[in-house]
Amino acid sequence: MLSVQSVQALIHLVDDPNDQVFEHVRGQLKSYGKDAIPYLEYSWESEDFGLLFQNRIETIIHEIQVEESKSDLILWRNSKEKDLLQAAIIIAKFQYPGLNIEGIYQEIEKIRKSIWLEINENQTAFEKINVFNKVFYEMYHFKGNTQTFHSPLNSFLNTVLETKKGNPLTLSLIYSVIAQQLNIPVFGVNLPNHFVLCYMDENQVHSMLEDKSKYGVLFYINTYSKGKIFYENDIVQFLAQLKITPERNHFEPCSNSVIIQRMLTNLIASFQQVGNLEKVEELIDLRNVFG
Repeated sequence: MLSVQSVQALIHLVDDPNDQVFEHVRGQLKSYGKDAIPYLEYSWESEDFGLLFQNRIETIIHEIQVEESKSDLILWRNSKEKDLLQAAIIIAKFQYPGLNIEGIYQEIEKIRKSIWLEINENQTAFEKINVFNKVFYEMYHFKGNTQTFHSPLNSFLNTVLETKKGNPLTLSLIYSVIAQQLNIPVFGVNLPNHFVLCYMDENQVHSMLEDKSKYGVLFYINTYSKGKIFYENDIVQFLAQLKITPERNHFEPCSNSVIIQRMLTNLIASFQQVGNLEKVEELIDLRNVFG
């Protein structure tokens, strides 16, 4: 249990010139977790103990927040539901600790409702996706960020919802989350060098066709290209260009854990490009949660 007096006493020792004293204080404050952050922030804002004090306070707050992200991700990994939107929020909060989580849910709900108003049970799978694409890309203006493809901003849920620009994975994540909320069977496919979606053939439409899918998929969706529909043979050709032998996992839905691991991998690559090695190490630590 957090003791206010103990926390305040420790904070006043943060700028102690003895490194051993500071490391002890740092460890104690971190052991309190996020409960200590309001007191640390108050001291940073109201007590003028100099630059060293402020820098150390900032470091401790950041370290607590990173550990919080890791703990949340471990809980998510161990949960039965593995809610995709929740995990994307955990990663966004890693970068933006003051994230307006309720605002994210409200924005997702607004888009979902706009699509729901245009969809009905009598529409075919193709018609539903055409309606979905019209709302998602034309009304809400989502698009692939081709100008700054490797920017970390393309991988954070909140910034993609705000700018309406993202990479294939984050656009696919938002698209699939909303589709599944509408009971549309759209799921992620973890292709090499790309991330796409598949529409599962729940009504066995392909069972009546000669050229039916071996993977239970009706068609695929490229969210980075305004929801363009494509097929199994297109994936085979894409893999051939990359000189990669097709495997079953290139055509079937992947797990939510795989999606989140790939999101973290994308972020690691993005921060490597901008030279932020501290962030790279933290993200590798988060990815290691999955083994």
